[in-house]
Amino acid sequence: MYRLASLLHIFIASTLAGSAVIAVLVAGYDSLTSIIGAAAIGCIAAVPVSLAVARKLYQR
Repeated sequence: MYRLASLLHIFIASTLAGSAVIAVLVAGYDSLTSIIGAAAIGCIAAVPVSLAVARKLYQR
């Protein structure tokens, strides 16, 4: 399950990090630290999401 979760994490993390960066830029925060922070938060938030998706896929 963890191999599937790590593969899913690649796609989910890039999606969540990209969405977070876009949200930060739209909100008007254009400093480097806020952009990197948003990308890091998106990447960290993708860990439980990818584990949940992998768990749901294995239950089928």
